Formats: sequence, C-alpha cells, structure tokens
Amino acid sequence: MSYWFRNDNRLPQGRLAVASYIIVGMVGVLLLGFWKLQVIDADKYSSLAERNRVRYIPVIAPRGRMLDRDGRVLVDNRPSFSVLLLRDDLPLVEKHLPGISDGLGIPIDDLREQLNNTKNLPKFQPIIIKPDASRADIDFIESHRADIPVLEMIPVSRRRYRPGGFLAHAAGYVGEVSEQQIEASNGKLRPGDFAGKTGLERQYNDLLQGTDGMRRVVVNSIGKEVERLSTQEAIPGKQIQLTIDEDLQQVAEQSLGARPGAAVALDPRTGEVLAMVSHPALDPNDFAVRISGDDWKSLNEDPLHPLLNRAIQAQLAPGSVFKIVTATAMLEDKNPPESFTTFCPGYATFYGRQFKCWVYGKSSHGVVGLHKAILESCDVFFYNVGMHLGIDRLSYYATKFGLGHRTGIDLPSEEPGLMPSAEWVERVFHRKWYAGETISVSTGQGAVTTTPLQLARMIGGIAMGGVFKQPHLLKDPPSVGEERFALSEPTVEKITDAMYGVVNEAGGTARNVMLPGIEVSGKSGTAQVIGYATRERMGKQKKFEDNAWFVGYAPRRNPEIVVAVLIQESGKHGGEAAGPVVKDLIKAYYDKKNKKTQGQYTTENKSEPPGKGSAAAAIAPRAAAKPEDSAAVMPARARTEPQR
Repeated sequence: MSYWFRNDNRLPQGRLAVASYIIVGMVGVLLLGFWKLQVIDADKYSSLAERNRVRYIPVIAPRGRMLDRDGRVLVDNRPSFSVLLLRDDLPLVEKHLPGISDGLGIPIDDLREQLNNTKNLPKFQPIIIKPDASRADIDFIESHRADIPVLEMIPVSRRRYRPGGFLAHAAGYVGEVSEQQIEASNGKLRPGDFAGKTGLERQYNDLLQGTDGMRRVVVNSIGKEVERLSTQEAIPGKQIQLTIDEDLQQVAEQSLGARPGAAVALDPRTGEVLAMVSHPALDPNDFAVRISGDDWKSLNEDPLHPLLNRAIQAQLAPGSVFKIVTATAMLEDKNPPESFTTFCPGYATFYGRQFKCWVYGKSSHGVVGLHKAILESCDVFFYNVGMHLGIDRLSYYATKFGLGHRTGIDLPSEEPGLMPSAEWVERVFHRKWYAGETISVSTGQGAVTTTPLQLARMIGGIAMGGVFKQPHLLKDPPSVGEERFALSEPTVEKITDAMYGVVNEAGGTARNVMLPGIEVSGKSGTAQVIGYATRERMGKQKKFEDNAWFVGYAPRRNPEIVVAVLIQESGKHGGEAAGPVVKDLIKAYYDKKNKKTQGQYTTENKSEPPGKGSAAAAIAPRAAAKPEDSAAVMPARARTEPQR
C-alpha cells in the first residue's frame, strides 16, 4: 500500500526532462537580454537615459539694431519671453495639450499643427509655441510647473520699431520663417524662428540675425532645472548704419501726412538715400510677433495697399516730369533744333485727332520755345518735339537715364517700371507702334510708368551731367554702382536753367516751392489715371483723380539733394500738391546743414499755420495716419489727354 503511494507521486522521466529544458531556455533568454542591454546596447540606452534628464534650451541671439547716418537708433529690440514646448515625452505632451491651450489661449488645433510641422526635429529639441508671452502667460507657467512640466520660458529680444509706421517700408519687418526659408537656410533656421521678411530686415538678414546658442541643463522629475551642464553663448547680430537722416525722415513723414503717396530724398553725388516714405504705412510692430490671420487678410485686402512701398513699387505715369527726357533728347540729337518754336492755342491736331494742352479752355501759351515750354509745361511744344524724335529715340534716352529698369537699390522687390518702344509693342502685343502713341509718351503719359526713386535718380543724374549713382540705404557699402551717359555742357546748362526757372521765374509751374537763398530747381508733373472722357462717363470718383508729382533739387547744378514726391489721386497739379513736400525737405536739409537746431525750423510762409506742411510741424512725432478713401494703384494703360 505504501509502495503504491510513492509510485503514484513520482513524475515521469520524460516530462521532467522537458521541464528542465524549458527552464534552461528561459534562463538563457534572460541572460542574452541582459547581455544585450548591458553590453551591446549600453551606449544607446545610456544616451536615452541622459536625454531623459538632460534638457537642451535654446539661447536666442538678439537681432542687430539699425542706426541712422548720425548713429541714432531707428530700429531696436525690447526684452520679452518666449514659451517653449518640451517634446521629450510626446505622450505627456499630448496629455497636457488641452490645459496648455486653455492656459495660454492658443487653439488646440494650432498646437497640434505646430507639433506636426516639427515632427522631423529631434525630440529633445523644444519648439516655440508663443513667441511673446504676456504677464498672464508667465503667471500661468510659473503656477503650473509641477502640473504641466512640458512648458518652459526663455528670455528673448523682440524687435521694436518706431510707432506710427515711421520708416516702415524701408526698414521692413521680421516674421515667423516659412517652410521655404527653413529649407534654404541649410539648418540654420527652425520652425518658430523669426527672420527678415521685407525691406532692410530681409535684405541684410544674414548680418542682423546673429547665431543662436544652447544651454544643457539637468532637470528633475517635474522639469525643474537642478544643474547647468554647459552653455554655448549666442552671437548677437551685427548692427547696421543707414544713410537715412532721422531729421529728414521725420520731415518727410509729417509733410506727406495721411495722403497716399511717397517721398524719396537722396544725395545724387553718392547715391545715399536720406529719406524714404510711403503712405499709408503698416505698423511693423504687428509682425514682431505672430500676426493673426484676420489682420494679415485685412492688410492684403485694404484698397489703399499699405503693404506697397510706393517709393520703389508704385509704377505710375510720371506726367510732365518726363518732359525733361524729351527736352534733353531734343538738345542732344538737335532734332528739332534748339531754336525750334511752336504756337500753342491750347491744343494741337495730329492725324486728325485733337490733343489738348493742360491750359485748354483757360488760356494759351502762345509762341513757345524750349525754355518757356519747360517753365510753363506746355504740352503742345513737347507733342511736336516727340513727333520729331520718334519713340525709339525717346526710349533710348529714357533707358539711358534709368527708366524701365531697376535702380539696384539695396531693397527687395523693387519694380522696374516701363519704357515703351516699337520693339516692346511688337514683342508684347504683336503689332506695330502707332505714331500717335509717341505724342502721349512725350509728355509722360501712355504706356510709360516710373517709380519715385527712378525719377529722383534721373533728375539728379541729368543735373550732374549724366552721372547716375546707384541708390543705397546701407552707409559705406563695399561698392556703389554707377552709370554714365555723358551729356554736353550746353545741354546740361539749358536743362538746369529751365528747371531753375520752374521754381524761380515768372510763369513757372512751381513758384510756391521757391526758397530765398537756395537754388531750388525742379519739374512738376500731373498724370491722369484714366482718360478725361472716360472719367466723365463714369462720374466723379476719388480713385480717378490725377496723380501729382514734383521732383526738386538744390543747388541748380551738381546738386547735393534731390527729392521726388508722389501724391496719388490728389486732384491737384504737381507743383501745388507735391511741391510743398519737396520744399519742406530741401529747407530742412539746408537748415541742418547750416547747423540750425530743430526748434529753429520755420516755414517761409509766415501766415501758414503750424502742421500745414511746415518743417516745424514735420519734426514732431507723427500720429498714425488715417488715409482718406482711395483706390488701388491703377494699371498702366494708354492715355492721350496731357497734364502738367
């Protein structure tokens, strides 16, 4: 009985062997796993463990400042904080996204989109989810460090521009980098970084941006820094000095006021841009942080086009300013001869069609020679000169004077304008040039379009005998381009004497621009947006009013300063609307040159109330402009009715 009991509890030998093999196999697998973890993959898991406790915090480089020609700060930085999202533990990040969204006021869809856009970055590299933290954001992060350990803050220098759009278009603005900019940066830029988008910020971004650094810190289980391992300091961006004169810029901003238009002042001897204004202007501070989609849409759809730098992008008919091209071509080609005169009854007839002079219906110019034609801006005289020269000679001289191609200024997105020719019409429209079209071009209408900067450079270059310097905004650049088209001394003398007469002689179209003791010279221009007959059919509308131009300079020959001013849809002639702005700038230039203080700026018209274009008002801080209702820049089209 007892024997039978012992036999019944004994395991069969076969089963015992199988159990032994299973146990040995399991031990072997465990040993191999330990071997792999401790020996083969030791470095890998050591690195992962290191990353779990070591955090990489970027040190953002401050952007370089912009200074005016006298060393005064035009564009600066302000202290701020950016909010980082730490992506070491993505499941933990996902868990806290709703709380982060509520606490920082960022839509959760935007947070997820930012995460998706940075999914290819290393997980230890944090991303900026809010570039400019408010006081409430800072309080939220500090009070929830234990609850939400995936948030961090870093100090940054945020761009600060002058209020009211001061120098807005020339300086440009910074914004969050696009995918294209990231790809083109060869790893230098990351999602959430900011870089120059327009203007000088974009042109000299590589100089201004600097190089970010990095801090390696040890954090505890709730993300609090407990030890700093190493720091790679940021390299600040380089500051740049501009040719802009802050005093002249103030005068230009205030004198142009709320009217849509542009003003450019430059030194034609060097190409230095002393002032550049385009109104209406945007506020670059809106772009120093992420601009909202609604604000961006509003700027793009604004009919006044505040994003357009009219100084280098408004391609418009120059009106009678172009008559200086026609007159110079006449004298150089001697076609017609210098002694040529014509009678102006207020109109002229060519090819069976009547072309009016700007005095039509009011008076007539009578017998007109070249000097009088420039002084009084007689269209009939220049119609006849244009017919003698032909479109190809007009195009030849205009092109040599810089029209129809970019000036090469150190700003992105400059427009070339258009100087038509017979070859251009054939290439673009596949037809022949009509001789009647030359009549419009000879007075700055028709298909010819220019920018204010082109006209400033052109008039300054002609007054200097055919030397056209490349305009630039960077003080002391490595090189300055130059184009030369030698003009004869008699031609320069006659043209500059006539432009002096425009301002200083009886009958001149800009007598209101005269300044005692200063040889102010120049040429007015008034250009149609659409033909008068069409405008009468469509009714009186602001957007169809004439554009006013005036380009003035001083002194009479070899000028030190040249100023081009455009007032869009002014409804007034060039000398009346644009001339006072030129006068203010030239006066401010000579006041400063004569070492007068800002408080001594005065207007020659003692009865003129302060704030009405006076230089004294111009140097006061400018309030944000509220431009009057206006239409978009009209595309170039054929125009036949002339203007001053």
